[in-house]
Amino acid sequence: MAPTAHVLTVSDGVSSGVREDASGDALSRALSDAGYEVTRSVVPDEEKAIVSALHDAAATSRLVLTTGGTGLGPRDVTPEATALVLDREAPGLSHLMMAKGLESTTMAALSRARAGAMGSTLVINVPGSTKGAMESLDAVIDLIPHALDLLAGDTEHR
Repeated sequence: MAPTAHVLTVSDGVSSGVREDASGDALSRALSDAGYEVTRSVVPDEEKAIVSALHDAAATSRLVLTTGGTGLGPRDVTPEATALVLDREAPGLSHLMMAKGLESTTMAALSRARAGAMGSTLVINVPGSTKGAMESLDAVIDLIPHALDLLAGDTEHR
């Protein structure tokens, strides 16, 4: 059975139908190509909506990627909402994503993405730009299977 993943797009524009969900589309394709069974949802940049969507996604998926709301804008609250639901943070994943982004733009330094465990689900915030989202996923994609094994209790070192 394929591992389950959920892509949660956090965007006022996408949720209101005035903007295309390009980063969500790209992430979904990449995860599907990597063998994940992918579901999706969209919420506006509202802390309560994000928290609720994270709970819903974690109930059915082992991996949740949020895209959007990681910058410094006044409505960018994805990291704060994520912090409310994480049991344990995984700052190394955020550092890898930042390092990968900095290879192509200093603007990556403005990302406030978080990553960590919500029960046995891995939650990772990535930027809302398609390029930033894909660079971030590329930076950590090879670590995700092992992280999911660890979260499932398989701590055997092979």
